[in-house]
This record gives sequence, structure tokens and C-alpha cells, in this order.
Amino acid sequence: MKLLRILKNQLKNSWFLFAFIIVALILWNTNRLFQNLSVEQRTKMELWAMAQEEYIQNQNFSNLTFEVLQRSGINPMIQVDKDGYIIEIRNIPWIEEKQDSTELYKVLSQLKKENDPIIIQYKDNTGLMVVDQKLYYGDSEVLKKLQYYPLALLLIIFLFGTVLYFVFKTIKIAEQNKLWAGMAKETAHQIGTPLTSMMGWITLLKEKEKKSIPLLEIEKDIDRLKVITDRFSKVGSTPELNLWDIISTVTQTVSYLQKRSSEHVIFELQLPGKAIIIPHNTQLISWTLENLIKNGIDAMKGKGTLKLRVNELKNHVEILISDTGLGMKKEIASKIFSPGFTTKSRGWGLGLSLAKRIVVDFHQGKLGVLKTTLGKGTQFQILLNKKNLT
Repeated sequence: MKLLRILKNQLKNSWFLFAFIIVALILWNTNRLFQNLSVEQRTKMELWAMAQEEYIQNQNFSNLTFEVLQRSGINPMIQVDKDGYIIEIRNIPWIEEKQDSTELYKVLSQLKKENDPIIIQYKDNTGLMVVDQKLYYGDSEVLKKLQYYPLALLLIIFLFGTVLYFVFKTIKIAEQNKLWAGMAKETAHQIGTPLTSMMGWITLLKEKEKKSIPLLEIEKDIDRLKVITDRFSKVGSTPELNLWDIISTVTQTVSYLQKRSSEHVIFELQLPGKAIIIPHNTQLISWTLENLIKNGIDAMKGKGTLKLRVNELKNHVEILISDTGLGMKKEIASKIFSPGFTTKSRGWGLGLSLAKRIVVDFHQGKLGVLKTTLGKGTQFQILLNKKNLT
């Protein structure tokens, strides 16, 4: 089993590594394409500048030079003199009669940020600089859109990964629910068979010794097993929520556990002085309280104070269970409700997971660690709806 778990983890890591390599290759290829297009566009601009120089030097230029000058491409271009005044613009939407020239110089400032200028110069036979100009150009629309392609690609990959995560999470939760239901039904069935036989034997023995104390105690234990069987059968199916006094459910549960706990465990109850009728399944909520209280007693190592307080809120009933145990680290507190997670040397790590399922899935409530401090203790919070939401 350990080897299989290691292989699964390695396979999962391999998929992450493979996905990372694919994304890295795509981004690298996109960057290379962007650089190639950028170099190609600059080459075209330099070719246009050379044609411009030839036109300045010789008015009788060739047809090839004329074609190059006419086909300036799709890049926005602004040509300025040595003093920085604009002498020509191309591929820039501009209407001189309607627009202010300051707007054009703002476009020039933007082009200066995008690419380095191309120098256009011409000297006469005496070496005197006759023409000293600069050509500023901007990236084409295709190149600008390509800059955002990696971001768009990463966004698509992120969205795809998010969808896959929720799909797999939903499938995993569905599988866990089936496992819970199947395990609970099978447990109830397995306990129920010998329990029925034991009930029959107790009935026969009571006919002979009606006041036998051992028989009475055994009968109490059988009643307890019946309660446990009933709980498992309810977990294995959708339980019914009935209107019942939650204070009564809490009181009965604490009373049962208090009698069976160490005398070194002090129970402190803070309950409202009236009944609070809410929809809940008494067996399952009692089971949840038992799990949380026993968890607190274990955290205190059988010695300390366990406080249980019930508060009536506007839309919920809040149950707070506090212990004076060892407390937990934050990373532990975030995992304790996961199936199979346990910090104990013994146990399956199912108690708190079952409690979470009962409160959240069956009662549409909330269950979590409200606060925990190392060396001081932990406080759990249960929130149950005052009205049936189904």
C-alpha cells in the first residue's frame, strides 16, 4: 500500500511537471515569435529609411525605391527633423484641420517609448550635413496583440485547471459520500445481526432472573448498541430532521458522557433557561456532540475543564465546546475534519469527519475550529439553522 501511494504521488508530480514544461515551451515559443516579428518590422523600417535617404540624395530614384516608399507597411510612423519637429506622418489617423498638433506630439512621445529611432542622414560632397532626421515607429496591431497572448494563454490554462479541479473534487466528494453510505449501512447491518440475537437471549434470561443487576447492566449496553446501530443507519441514508428541543438533546448527551468520564474532568454548562425548538436529528447531533466532547477530553488527557455553551442567535443556534487541552497548530486545525486524518496513535480519523458530515451535509449548518491556542485549549463551534432549509 505504501509503495502504491508513493507511485501515485510520483505520477501526480509527473503530471504537474509535464504541464509546467508544456506551458514553459508555449511561452518560450511565443516570446521567440514576438522577437522575430519585432526584428522583421525593424528591418522593414530600416529599408524604408534607406529608400528615404536615396530619395533625398537623388530625385531620379528607381522604381524599387518608389515602391518601398509607397509601401510603408502598417506600423505608425513619424519622421522628425534635427530639432524634433514633425515633418511627416504615416499610418496614423490624423486630420490636420480638426485636431490639435499637441495630440500628434503625444503620439510621438508614445512611439519613442516603443522602439529606438532610425537615423536618416545625408551629407553633401563637402561633408556638410544636409539632412539630419529621425524616424520613430510603433509596433503594429498584430505585434501589440501578440504581447497579450501569453497572459491570455495563462488565463485559459488557469480556468481550465480550475474547472478540472472542481470536477475532480466533485467526483471525489461523490465517491466519499458513497463510501460513507455503504460503510455505514454495512456497519449497521453487521451490528444488527448479533444484536437481535443478544436481545433474544436477554429476554430469556430475564424470565429466570428478573432482578439480576448484571442483566440490567447488559440490557443498558444493548440499548446503547441499538442507539449506535440507529446512528449508522441514519448516516447511511438521508436522515429526517424533526422539530425538537436542542437544549434537551445537549443536556441528555452531556449527562450520558459525564457519568462515564473521569472525575478529573469538570463539565461546565451554560444553557438558556428556555427550550429552543429547531429542526434536527437528535441521534446524529448527539453523536456529533459526543465526538467533539470526547475529542476535548482526549486533548486534556482526562484532566481539565470542558465548557459547553448554547447561544440563540437570530437565524442560528450556536453551540460552543471548549477544552483546556494542548491546543493545535493552525496547519493541524485545517486538516482535522479530513477523513482518515488523526494525530492519535490509534484510531481511524473518522470521528470529526463524521461530525462535519452530519452538521454540514445533513443539517446545512457549520462546524469548525473557532479558536485554538497551543497549551491553552481549543474551542469548536457548531451553527444549526433555526428553520428547515430543505
